[in-house]
Amino acid sequence: MANGGGGGGGSTSGGGGGGGSSLRMSSNIHANHLSLDASSSSSSSSSSSSSSSSSSSVHEPKMDALIIPVTMEVPCDSRGQRMWWAFLASSMVTFFGGLFIILLWRTLKYLWTVCCHCGGKTKEAQKINNGSSQADGTLKPVDEKEEAVAAEVGWMTSVKDWAGVMISAQTLTGRVLVVLVFALSIGALVIYFIDSSNPIESCQNFYKDFTLQIDMAFNVFFLLYFGLRFIAANDKLWFWLEVNSVVDFFTVPPVFVSVYLNRSWLGLRFLRALRLIQFSEILQFLNILKTSNSIKLVNLLSIFISTWLTAAGFIHLVENSGDPWENFQNNQALTYWECVYLLMVTMSTVGYGDVYAKTTLGRLFMVFFILGGLAMFASYVPEIIELIGNRKKYGGSYSAVSGRKHIVVCGHITLESVSNFLKDFLHKDRDDVNVEIVFLHNISPNLELEALFKRHFTQVEFYQGSVLNPHDLARVKIESADACLILANKYCADPDAEDASNIMRVISIKNYHPKIRIITQMLQYHNKAHLLNIPSWNWKEGDDAICLAELKLGFIAQSCLAQGLSTMLANLFSMRSFIKIEEDTWQKYYLEGVSNEMYTEYLSSAFVGLSFPTVCELCFVKLKLLMIAIEYKSANRESRILINPGNHLKIQEGTLGFFIASDAKEVKRAFFYCKACHDDITDPKRIKKCGCKRLIYSEMSIYKRMRRACCFGCGRSERACSCMSDRVRGDVDTLERAFPLSSVSVNDCSTSFRAFEDEQPSTLSPKKKQRNGGMRNSPSSSPKLMRHDPLLIPGNDQIDNMDSNVKKYDSTGMFHWCAPKEIEKVILTRSEAAMTVLSGHVVVCIFGDVSSALIGLRNLVMPLRASNFHYHELKHIVFVGSIEYLKREWETLHNFPKVSILPGTPLSRADLRAVNINLCDMCVILSANQNNIDDTSLQDKECILASLNIKSMQFDDSIGVLQANSQGFTPPGMDRSSPDNSPVHGMLRQPSITTGVNIPIITELVNDTNVQFLDQDDDDDPDTELYLTQPFACGTAFAVSVLDSLMSATYFNDNILTLIRTLVTGGATPELEALIAEENALRGGYSTPQTLANRDRCRVAQLALLDGPFADLGDGGCYGDLFCKALKTYNMLCFGIYRLRDAHLSAPSQCTKSKKSSSVHSIPSTANRPNRPKSRESRDKQNATRMNRMGQAEKKWFTDEPDNAYPRNIQIKPMSTHMANQINQYKSTSSLIPPIREVEDEC
Repeated sequence: MANGGGGGGGSTSGGGGGGGSSLRMSSNIHANHLSLDASSSSSSSSSSSSSSSSSSSVHEPKMDALIIPVTMEVPCDSRGQRMWWAFLASSMVTFFGGLFIILLWRTLKYLWTVCCHCGGKTKEAQKINNGSSQADGTLKPVDEKEEAVAAEVGWMTSVKDWAGVMISAQTLTGRVLVVLVFALSIGALVIYFIDSSNPIESCQNFYKDFTLQIDMAFNVFFLLYFGLRFIAANDKLWFWLEVNSVVDFFTVPPVFVSVYLNRSWLGLRFLRALRLIQFSEILQFLNILKTSNSIKLVNLLSIFISTWLTAAGFIHLVENSGDPWENFQNNQALTYWECVYLLMVTMSTVGYGDVYAKTTLGRLFMVFFILGGLAMFASYVPEIIELIGNRKKYGGSYSAVSGRKHIVVCGHITLESVSNFLKDFLHKDRDDVNVEIVFLHNISPNLELEALFKRHFTQVEFYQGSVLNPHDLARVKIESADACLILANKYCADPDAEDASNIMRVISIKNYHPKIRIITQMLQYHNKAHLLNIPSWNWKEGDDAICLAELKLGFIAQSCLAQGLSTMLANLFSMRSFIKIEEDTWQKYYLEGVSNEMYTEYLSSAFVGLSFPTVCELCFVKLKLLMIAIEYKSANRESRILINPGNHLKIQEGTLGFFIASDAKEVKRAFFYCKACHDDITDPKRIKKCGCKRLIYSEMSIYKRMRRACCFGCGRSERACSCMSDRVRGDVDTLERAFPLSSVSVNDCSTSFRAFEDEQPSTLSPKKKQRNGGMRNSPSSSPKLMRHDPLLIPGNDQIDNMDSNVKKYDSTGMFHWCAPKEIEKVILTRSEAAMTVLSGHVVVCIFGDVSSALIGLRNLVMPLRASNFHYHELKHIVFVGSIEYLKREWETLHNFPKVSILPGTPLSRADLRAVNINLCDMCVILSANQNNIDDTSLQDKECILASLNIKSMQFDDSIGVLQANSQGFTPPGMDRSSPDNSPVHGMLRQPSITTGVNIPIITELVNDTNVQFLDQDDDDDPDTELYLTQPFACGTAFAVSVLDSLMSATYFNDNILTLIRTLVTGGATPELEALIAEENALRGGYSTPQTLANRDRCRVAQLALLDGPFADLGDGGCYGDLFCKALKTYNMLCFGIYRLRDAHLSAPSQCTKSKKSSSVHSIPSTANRPNRPKSRESRDKQNATRMNRMGQAEKKWFTDEPDNAYPRNIQIKPMSTHMANQINQYKSTSSLIPPIREVEDEC
């Protein structure tokens, strides 16, 4: 190198007299940066050198020092001079040139507008004049120039609109174009990343450089897109200054310059990273981003990353180039990714110092970048982290598992509601629950609820969302779900608002998928009518609404008929685990019954043709199962659930039975039972699926088929049976030739055959007649009617006694009805109530005011006014409470007879004494103010105070003479009023109650833990579950929480809910609900055979065991003997017993209070005569005696069970010793379910 003046070191060469300079190109090219090898001339060391020569040798190196690396393949400048200014100039000229043209155009346009302002006004006035002239009929030619201008404007507008549509993503073509531009911008940025490993400026051959060709194609497309954007822009100036426009200015023109100069300058191509800012818009166009949080997160990330990459590109440019005023000699070799690293540590204020900027431009940029980058880092990064952290943890989608069903649970999702639901739904007594539970709620679960989900992670999943959002419904695969369950908030302050929200959930789900089965909880009965307005709501397809108020008040109403029935029924549809207690206490027997649940199973073909009592007895004795009802299909194939229908009805093929058992496996015996294989088996565990095949009825003659049904009915062998006479046999043969019988019609033929046989002298003994005929009407009275369904068509005596002029029942015939009465006519003053001397009535203590939510007292009254009771059997109902509140409820009560109101307060002892509360059959304590208090411990304060107030009252025994017990139902043969008909002669006089403790009370509670305050002498622990507490076990307390189990019970078997409604509501049907939805009141109707037939249904009653027909079993008898005797002799189904607490211990200080028994017994009957007054104390003594023997004869429940036979073990939930010593008082009931067979004149 020649060095002159200030040149760098190296070898020197030169002439002696003239200081010439020689330039030499470096052929050694550095891989990562430009080699700025300066060749300068040096003058000779002689002192005779001229000053001009020296000056020339000094300035010439600075002019020629800018050289670039070259190769032999690329023709480049022979001197190697850099041309970066040409690339930069192309961008600057384009930007400023266009900006100048736009400003010049705007200036000229403004001047033209100002100058022609007056002319414009003149033309406007001329147009107005022309318009008036045309109105006068004078037409003037339109200026052709104006037409051309208008056409030109129209063409320009059309092109502008087309361009706007193309770039705005309003059409599919526009969306494709926008996405394509973004994708090509990212592609150009990737090419920049690749080229950043090369020198900043180098000689490139366009025809041989593949990346340059691709970049050229991309930028041609960008140029076309820029033209579309320019045409579509309304404000050209603002468009010219947009970020995307600036990016195009500094990236598109340099590419064309590169092709022209055969050079490549990395330059400002890093600005393509600014296109990342539009990433969120592109994702929204593709319908990927839908939520505000996701859009915000992508926006923050794209701005942060694009700024980071763009700043790194600028540092990479200036550090690898150097400062221009330093002759580009202070450069340093940094890769692009090292610059990215430098910018990150700079923004984060860490600054390790391993990489730093050396150039002045780089350091100056870092000063300003630290100010902006630090602020951006400090604000964006925490927000990004917060958004990522706050992203829905449960925001995914459910993946359906092949071969496994799933249900969706939504609504009120809390720790309490979910734990109660899962405890019952996933109970081990259910037979292999292969269902996955998907919870959907818009609020993320708390830590406790999350832990509960994790404990059941194999069968439970939670997703955050709302059923009102179709997107969330799609996430949980609602269209493939087996059902959707909606939980309600039972403790909300506004029940109507809660019901409205659940109805909206039903509407949303049904709108998304009309075929989905929905089971929803409703708080108010009157809101069920709104569900009928949903077109796709269909209860026949499995849609069910569990009205908590309806069932709660229905349970309480049944307890008015048979105290403790609410506890028994609540325990039947609740799943309880096995609890084993060694101590011989009342809990042992109570919990034995608690572990039983309601199950359904199809009956074996071995039962076809048998009567219901025969099958019921066979299941009880042989299979150790308690069958209480069947699903009966009438001739028109309509299904009805019949509870103890009696011996007139024969079992059909495929009949569904309702059983009480401890688990689902036990109920399978009814399906597997085969008379040929299991007839001699004594251990029910051995009754399993046998290998023999079903009898083929088609190969049997009709005579054999009917004979088999007959023999099943009489219980004798086919060879010994003489039921069928020769004449009947001949008639049957004729019938067989006329038309064959199917297996289903065998039942009808068997019934017809029995009716036909009854016309002949019967060979059955009177006792056999009593067993088979029971207490029902004799079939011989109307043999032709017996060919039809006896439940639908009444007998001749019913038709004769019908009074078509008096409306005594509602239009459906299910309830007693009277003409609407004004509330003033039923209001009693305190003196009037005292003079009425009420007895055997029901006192309803209600707390409420004008602002209280209605609890629906109609649901309490309707079961007590069921038409299967005779009019004289109806208990008088007296409401004690605020008249303002009762006026609001009266609209739904004014059609029921025997209803009175005493305005007052249940806390007033004067009011309670006026209604003779000591003579009532039941006192019900309700409150409409429970949910208005935030403190859960105080929600039941009014009910608890009223209960304690009544129990502390004392009464005078002198009024005991006036007391009369309620006229209850007594089956035929059990009427103690007639010595000829009564098995027990003589009656004890009903003594009066002298203390309020002996008054039968049932109290409604909201908070389960408040049950501990109802009795001060019990030892219940506050943590004891409700069903283990003494008040609940004895039937004196009821909480709505026990109805939670109905959700899962209804899902697994919707017939269970129908059965519960049949037992509880007194006969409410979907048709009746539709009628109430129309008029909000019962409509009276004239008696017809069809409506009177609806009265023929079972009901609940209570019988004593000390006297009456079961007196021989009341002391030392077994439950199996009682069950069989009641079933055979009186056609009663006994499924529950009452007995005193710990009566078998024979302790001197034995408590006189009773509790609900473990073995449930209910008694349906056909009798229609009322009971004589019966002593409540004697009833307690009977129950106590009954229980005393039940403990000793526990393994002799079944009459024909040998000592070594299978013991009936009931699985019960484990319980601590302290818990086992808790329940110590209160009563429970027996149950009677008697259908009515005749209609009598009632007043």
